[in-house]
Amino acid sequence: MYETRTEIRDGMRIDWDVAIPVRDGFLAADVFRPVDDGQYPVPLAAGPYGKGLPFAEGYQHQWNSLIHDHPEVLDRSTGSYQVWEYCDPERWVPLGYVCVRVDTRGTGGSPGEIDFFSPHETRDLYDSIEWAGTQPWSTGKVGMLGISYLATNQWQVAALRPPHLAAICPWEGASDYYREYTHHGGITSEFMPSWMRAPRA
Repeated sequence: MYETRTEIRDGMRIDWDVAIPVRDGFLAADVFRPVDDGQYPVPLAAGPYGKGLPFAEGYQHQWNSLIHDHPEVLDRSTGSYQVWEYCDPERWVPLGYVCVRVDTRGTGGSPGEIDFFSPHETRDLYDSIEWAGTQPWSTGKVGMLGISYLATNQWQVAALRPPHLAAICPWEGASDYYREYTHHGGITSEFMPSWMRAPRA
């Protein structure tokens, strides 16, 4: 059975494994918010990398390099809640934001089959934005930010114009799957096959 749990920790109210309803099921999300019952703007991101996998654990080499080169990353943060490509809630929540992290379909705690960058996944993200924009802790303004995968899906969902999406901040992402992901300048790119290997027969 899928269970949501809430705790107050490190100055935040954290809702773990919230089920966001989508048209044919749900997606799993973690919600980090101020302890009081106010309404706040919502930075939201969805990706396949595991909303609950700590950056330092899942990507140890990259984490160590980041902290070595930019120790200020840990100013006002323990790094405990930082995950790959998402904003750090320990830095954002005290500034008056609710951070929502969503596992895309078929990854992490979200059931279903993986279908990266598909219209189906984009519709899931639309539903997630609209859910976040109508929660009692939300001002109704949802923004998105992120790099790479979390940038590309911003371009895709923004094209659907979800009513509660107020802003996007994508960087180092692609807005044209063919020209930017698979065929740079018409030349086949090896990025996608190395990033997402095909299953063995």
